Amino acid sequence: MQTIIVLATKNTNKVREIQALLKEYAVEIKSLADFGPMPEAVEDGATFEENAYKKALHYAKVLGLPCLADDSGLSVDALDGRPGVYSARYAGEHATDADNCAKLLAEMEGQKNRAAHFTCALSLAVPSGPALSWEAGCHGEILTEKRGESGFGYDPLFFYPEFGKTFAEVPLAQKSSVSHRGKALTEFASEFDKVAVWVRQRMEEIKPAKPDHKEFEHNDWSQERMV
Repeated sequence: MQTIIVLATKNTNKVREIQALLKEYAVEIKSLADFGPMPEAVEDGATFEENAYKKALHYAKVLGLPCLADDSGLSVDALDGRPGVYSARYAGEHATDADNCAKLLAEMEGQKNRAAHFTCALSLAVPSGPALSWEAGCHGEILTEKRGESGFGYDPLFFYPEFGKTFAEVPLAQKSSVSHRGKALTEFASEFDKVAVWVRQRMEEIKPAKPDHKEFEHNDWSQERMV
């Protein structure tokens, strides 16, 4: 039986990336672009995991299908973890990547501790509420000026010591081999045989959603935790 999973994105590159990772499995990957207009998810969680879950559950309920969402961001030690979950809108709701990088450089002026890390949280939710989650990180340093033309977001400022370069100075495939998102997606794909069984079982259940809590399985196939 083929499993259908909707990615909470309209980004065709993300769709192709997932399709390549899961090419050996009986799964059909769709994206939000395959459906008509729908209300956007509200991502007001305090953690990456919460926001990924909110997005995944929102679209799973709207579409009646399992949905995979991610939330990613940069946390800087000297800034007490900022920008964190506000990474995409650090310089304002309609900020560009250049705006966010400029604000980060201004906040980091004079700071000796340049340590930082990216985090990616993935959440796969079914319409009734339960979800599986994965999380991965990548550690590096913030430079004092941008370097490189590739990548996006904070990549021109994020120096990865093992490469001796920023994420914006290396090809996407090389970045993905060590990046937070690449590692989280690889872990998801490596467990997909179990994930597919979990999805089919949950979709076969007739179980109303419970709005006052959410149910997670966090890479532990024998236990569920209630939050």
